[in-house]
Amino acid sequence: MRRVCEGFQSHTPHPEQPSSEFMGEIVLREGEVRNHSTEKHLKVLPTTYQKVMFTLSELWSVSERQGRYKLLKPWWEVFMDYLVLLMLMVSVLAGTLLLSKDGVVCVPVHSISSNYSSNFEIPSDSPTSPFISDTSPSHSILADGPAKGRRTNLDFQQYVYISQVCYHEALPWFSRFLPYVTLLQSLLLLASGCFWFHFPLTSARIEHFLAILGKCCESPWTSRALSRTAKLDSAHSRPPEEEQVTRPQVPPVPTSITRQSSLDSGTDSPLLVRTGSMSTTAAQPSPCPSTLSRCSTLSSLSIPEPASLLKTAPVIPEVSRPGPTLDRSDGEQARALFERVRRFRSHCESSDIIYKVYTTQTVFKVLKVIVIVSYTAPLLGSITFSHMCQPHSFALTGYQVFQCSHSLSSVLRKLMQAYVGLVGLYGLLGIYTLYWIFHKSLRQYSFQCLRDVGSMLDAPDLSNDLAFLLHMTDQYDPLLAQRLSVFLSPVSETRLMEESLERRWNATRLRSMITSDHQGRSLLQLVAVPRLPPALFTLIQLEVLKLELIGDAKLTAQISNMSALRELHLYHCSATVEPTALVVLQERLESLHLTFTQAAEIPSWVYSLRGLQELHLTGRLASEGSVGRGWALGSLRHLRHLRVLTLRGMVQRIPGELSEIAGSLVRLEIHNEGTRLLVLTGLRRLVGLAELELQGCQLERLPSALLALTRLRSLDLQHNCLRTLEELLGLQHLRRLSCLRLAHNRVLALPASVGVLRALELLDLSHNQLQNLPPALFTLHRLRRLLLGGNLLEELPAEVGALILLTELDLSGNRLESLPKELFTSCVELRILNVANNSLGTLQPGLGSLRHLSQLDVHGNNLEELPVELGFCSGLRGGGLLVESWLLHTLPGHIRDFLQQTHSTSCASSEANSRPVSDSFPTFSTAQWSFFSAAESRI
Repeated sequence: MRRVCEGFQSHTPHPEQPSSEFMGEIVLREGEVRNHSTEKHLKVLPTTYQKVMFTLSELWSVSERQGRYKLLKPWWEVFMDYLVLLMLMVSVLAGTLLLSKDGVVCVPVHSISSNYSSNFEIPSDSPTSPFISDTSPSHSILADGPAKGRRTNLDFQQYVYISQVCYHEALPWFSRFLPYVTLLQSLLLLASGCFWFHFPLTSARIEHFLAILGKCCESPWTSRALSRTAKLDSAHSRPPEEEQVTRPQVPPVPTSITRQSSLDSGTDSPLLVRTGSMSTTAAQPSPCPSTLSRCSTLSSLSIPEPASLLKTAPVIPEVSRPGPTLDRSDGEQARALFERVRRFRSHCESSDIIYKVYTTQTVFKVLKVIVIVSYTAPLLGSITFSHMCQPHSFALTGYQVFQCSHSLSSVLRKLMQAYVGLVGLYGLLGIYTLYWIFHKSLRQYSFQCLRDVGSMLDAPDLSNDLAFLLHMTDQYDPLLAQRLSVFLSPVSETRLMEESLERRWNATRLRSMITSDHQGRSLLQLVAVPRLPPALFTLIQLEVLKLELIGDAKLTAQISNMSALRELHLYHCSATVEPTALVVLQERLESLHLTFTQAAEIPSWVYSLRGLQELHLTGRLASEGSVGRGWALGSLRHLRHLRVLTLRGMVQRIPGELSEIAGSLVRLEIHNEGTRLLVLTGLRRLVGLAELELQGCQLERLPSALLALTRLRSLDLQHNCLRTLEELLGLQHLRRLSCLRLAHNRVLALPASVGVLRALELLDLSHNQLQNLPPALFTLHRLRRLLLGGNLLEELPAEVGALILLTELDLSGNRLESLPKELFTSCVELRILNVANNSLGTLQPGLGSLRHLSQLDVHGNNLEELPVELGFCSGLRGGGLLVESWLLHTLPGHIRDFLQQTHSTSCASSEANSRPVSDSFPTFSTAQWSFFSAAESRI
């Protein structure tokens, strides 16, 4: 060995030679062979280690960065995560050892046929290994005395070369790379353990579910609902005798615990206690995404001990001690959360993608464990300390076989054995997970446990993904599903709506919304309210109530307080009535207006209102697929006092059921919206009918059934398709007919038989196609209103003077070029004359004889000047004359001032209070404003 060191010194180019003791230590140490020229690598070694080494927190990249994922991790998932962490630690430790200290130490194996001579004989009792076991400096080979061992004739560089070659050729691959393989396997297991949290089709649902669950835990309504349920359960479970004895001893509740949640219901779960709370219990981490929960502040209140609380203040039902109400923001958030839970439930119950991904993930982990164990366990026995190496370097060293030792083999073998044990335990947990998945019905979830204890009896059963997520959260904390059930319960939502209505729609606000209708009656209109507020039934003086777009309008017995209520409007409202309230409506209600889509939506209690006098129905009245009958309403025989019936819908025939109320019905209105009314024979039975209105029924002739209505006083057939009125002769038996409206039809000519209607006082033939008027028309001496606007008349007969009682004449929208003088000399009672939009060139001077004329419309003609006789029509003052402004300047100044006298005095003073004073804003009278509005709408 001395010669080895001398050879090393002779081949070292550096001037500073290391000591022989150091060199001997280098040769015999476990592969840590370096010369002096590599000192710079030793100096850089700490920095290299810093780059290679990394903390476990960086490897544990999926250490649940978002803590809310722990709600969906059962105990076996948590255990498996820790096992993966241990696998990573073992793999990193083994890999670090390989990076820092791995290597082999090789010595040549002497053969008998060696070419090199040796001065030493191999003793028969010497060990087969040429290694010197004692490598301490105190036993240096350079010590005094004869040298022990074999002479190899190899220098240091040759030993380094042989060690490097044998490390790569003689050492098996699993001894060099097995820690790195296990590291990759651990990372793969780690990724597969949280794959369902990051898969695109499942991550969104999981995030949404956790957000909703956090909101449910934070909402103050959750604590209130669970506390209410717990109190009611304790009240129902208590014997009546005990309740009667303990009730007088109830002291007033301290204000410090007015919002205290029930301990029995689990609403004060330690999972939701805020950090830093005054509670003596240890603060647990919140399962919600946000730890700043509103309901978590309840734990900071001073809560007495349960034993003392039961002794001094026994629990009583909430109906006898109302709790505090939520503020507006909390109520709105709770209502929004109900809707959010409803939509999320419908979305999640449509598929089971989360269940399938989780099952696939678990199966993959089990299969991966089987593969890892199957090829890793046999390789452990191949990790040995001693290896034989034949580097094919005889020409360089003179030796063919070297014996090498792997110093880290025992450590690697123990670490890999520990790793295989951890993997096996991981696989057992995976098998248990598969058993749990297939043994339990995870796609169905029932709140039966809550129903058994009397809590949330109406919570519905769930399915598919939502059911699976709740099964997972039950492994963490069953109270989370109980909190979610609050927002799945229809009863809980109803209670929230009631409290919200009581807060938002109080009596003061409802009274401020009361207005007056055209008859001067007090009216209240409620639109799109979730349900009827209780304060509504305290409005004693209310006469008309309109309810529109209210999904659940329930009339309770408290409606008896509304003693003045006589008229009710229901616009797309599914109203329900309690039996006590129905009795009140039967006695007091006089008018009912219903608007619906299908006749099936009409409440059945409508047909039992025996005191009803007016019924107005708007909607589709014809039954589906029924052309012959065409009636979908029930029997009307109980409406014995019904006097007015209005049907606005598609009716194909006059219903025969109307004969049941023929004795009381006075007015019948049918607005058919363009649907042809095929059968009218049912009118014959309504002998007591006084007013009949058939609009939009596509009638082409006057119905023959009208002949039976001998008591008819008013007939309205507007907006039909009448072309001829030859059947007017048959109406001569209607001796009481005083009003006939035939506007908006296609009548070409008015027959002479119109003269048989001697009792007519109003005749409306506007917007037809009349070209002339028969003389028989002017024999109707009782006629007071004659409306002929929108026709094709070119001349007005002089016989119009026979209508001496005429008070209103409408000739607008015709082709008249002049007016007969008999109109001004005989029709002295005329108050309204409308000749607008004609071709009049002049106005007769006799116009001044119409002393009662209060409205004259002559705009849209060919007039060049106005007659001065208008000054005798005193009723035209204040805007009664409707004409172009420039025509007013054709009158003398004093007449123009006379016609505008009221406009400049009384109107100005009255309108000063209703409109702001402005120099540029024109002021007009009420009549002028109405005329301008009508003119604009017509244009």
